[in-house]
Amino acid sequence: MQRLYSTFPGGWPGMGLLLLRLATGVTLITQGFAYLPELQELNFGTWVVCLLALASGSSLLVGLLTPFASALSVLGSLGMTFLWLPAPNYNLFKGNPFSFDVLIMAMACALLGPGAFSLDAHLFGRRKIIIPRPSSSHSPKA
Repeated sequence: MQRLYSTFPGGWPGMGLLLLRLATGVTLITQGFAYLPELQELNFGTWVVCLLALASGSSLLVGLLTPFASALSVLGSLGMTFLWLPAPNYNLFKGNPFSFDVLIMAMACALLGPGAFSLDAHLFGRRKIIIPRPSSSHSPKA
């Protein structure tokens, strides 16, 4: 993960990335849960898109493996938008440009990174290594 992003910004930029991740994750989780009551009569493609939305949304919510979760959320959103899947009764992406907003937010998460307030930063971020100075009390005796 360190190779994908040179820094994990903190402060206000980190808060902005956190809000971006939260908005995208909550939207995808809500859309994935909208399909759950109707999964008995849906086809395999709908199952895949529902699971993609739930998995990528929850991963974005906590900031775990953000570039991969963002790519999955783009695929899930494209599947919900363009694959002509039967829409659930409660559908956030029906008949409005909201689906493109989620696509753009997911791509922004993939390009900008998770930020300092994420599990990615905790697991893969830079570490400060402190090398202790040798103490003078342990000087070699001649």
